[in-house]
Amino acid sequence: MKKILMELIPEFNLIEDLTLREKVLKSWDEAIKLGGWKIGTLNRMPFALSIKNCQVSMVEHIRGVTQVCNKAEKVLKEVYKGKIKINHDYLIAGALLHDIGKLLECKEEKGRFIKSKSGLLLRHPFSGVILCYEQGIPEEILHIIAVHSKEGDGIRKTIESKILHYADFMNFGIFLP
Repeated sequence: MKKILMELIPEFNLIEDLTLREKVLKSWDEAIKLGGWKIGTLNRMPFALSIKNCQVSMVEHIRGVTQVCNKAEKVLKEVYKGKIKINHDYLIAGALLHDIGKLLECKEEKGRFIKSKSGLLLRHPFSGVILCYEQGIPEEILHIIAVHSKEGDGIRKTIESKILHYADFMNFGIFLP
């Protein structure tokens, strides 16, 4: 599964720490198993059930958010030379994992993607944190997952979580009417 995931989402290779990369891949593998997903279905799964007839897949969204985070980090470090510190691996891992809970929040039924029982009870930031905690993902990355959506409103955020939040909403908002 690791090889298939790396081909599907080559941005996993942006994580420099090999131990962390393995934990991120293991988190994805576990989410796929728990959610009962097949790789082909992931390419069709819409990244947002709230967008009617969403044509953007979960995989495309994850890739887009991760690439925006990667480029934003480079720009911010260049412009603010030495005035900010961004943990590259935490930022990229957070981008790759921020919506992993959606693999538990959604299911396919009769060719349609709908909320699962779990998704009706827990939104993806909560299930994502639980899943990633069990894989030994560092707390700084769990923070990024936890606060990336409305659940993080009013909570202090790290620089990495702020970058991810804006990258995610940029990649969401452009598809709203």
